[in-house]
Amino acid sequence: MSTPDLTAREAAHWAHRAGLPLDGERHAVVATTAQHIHAVVSTLRELDFGETHPAAVYSPLPEVPDATL
Repeated sequence: MSTPDLTAREAAHWAHRAGLPLDGERHAVVATTAQHIHAVVSTLRELDFGETHPAAVYSPLPEVPDATL
């Protein structure tokens, strides 16, 4: 599903609405950055993680090798 590009004016509107008023020269840069973030998140949503457990259950402890051969 494709979404239309965020315009500089829309970026300024949403930033202001979020309480983050931007200087005029930053509107286009913020719009471009928001589009990039949206593209990355869209790609991540398409991935199939299957049975992958959340990172919170990962244990970085080393495996203890079995002493028997």
